[in-house]
Amino acid sequence: MLAAPDDKRRPLFAAADLSKFYLENGPNIFPRRKAGFLTPVANLIGAVRGPKYDGTFLHDKIKSLTHDVAIADTVTNIIVPAFDVKNLQPIIFSTYEAKREPLKNAKLSDICISTSAAPTYFPAHFFTTTNVNGSGESREFHLVDGGVAANNPTMVAMSVISKEVLQGNEDFKQDKPTKYKKNFLVISIGTGSAKREEKYTAQVCAKWGVLRWLYDGGFTPLIDIFSHASADMVDYHASILFQSLKRENRYLRIQDDSLKGHTSSVDISTKENMEALIGIGKQMLQERVARVNIETGEHEPVDGEGTNEEALARLAVELSKERKLRHSNLNSSS
Repeated sequence: MLAAPDDKRRPLFAAADLSKFYLENGPNIFPRRKAGFLTPVANLIGAVRGPKYDGTFLHDKIKSLTHDVAIADTVTNIIVPAFDVKNLQPIIFSTYEAKREPLKNAKLSDICISTSAAPTYFPAHFFTTTNVNGSGESREFHLVDGGVAANNPTMVAMSVISKEVLQGNEDFKQDKPTKYKKNFLVISIGTGSAKREEKYTAQVCAKWGVLRWLYDGGFTPLIDIFSHASADMVDYHASILFQSLKRENRYLRIQDDSLKGHTSSVDISTKENMEALIGIGKQMLQERVARVNIETGEHEPVDGEGTNEEALARLAVELSKERKLRHSNLNSSS
């Protein structure tokens, strides 16, 4: 929603508005069941019977904010992954591609609903797109959460940009395709993990059947494992890539591996828990820049690069210069 336009073609939300949005709407997106002595049993039965939430409030809220805006009309170029359960393959929506291919120019609301449709939490989302040139051609999408395929979409974004460079996109004319890989600048912000909590052990997991792998004590072990594996592998490969190019300081990964208890849950929407998460986010800004240790998989502080807040400010200056350069190139070529 940061890329959705308002009436003046400005972003509908600023990043600073997001915490307020979730404080106000989180309890309705993730409504809490009344606690009781049968709650654990009810949760288990519910997890087997269908999604934990029907998604009605979330869907209505997204539609009311984005209206009929399509991805080709976003105020900046975005890339959003999802996964098609019918064709068993990832689907990547991008502003660039949508401007060329009408059948990929889906409504932003459909894309947002799809990429947030986490299995077991929200229902899968179905929609169709139609070619506006009058051919009558249409395409069906049967989608779930993009995290199934790309829980950390860093490499997806880099691949899409590389494709645009090779195709001669006007936004990337200032360098030769062979040089462009050295000029990537990536800011990757994670949503936190409970890696250091060491939640599961082989001895415990060895006794699990299908149900326990899907639901255990309010968590979803199988989904947790797949999502963390996907995100960490991307972080690993991205770190290696930037190190091999001697461009380590152009890849900033901000991630907290020490979440525990309620803060490590994806859907506990109490005011206390969300305020705790906001506090963790603010604290992350003051922590030193960290990179993944290729041997341990943990993020370790890096000497000489300051705090995350300082690194973000430094990279923001570079991004501003890049934007001005692109505008200058477009104006000179028109």
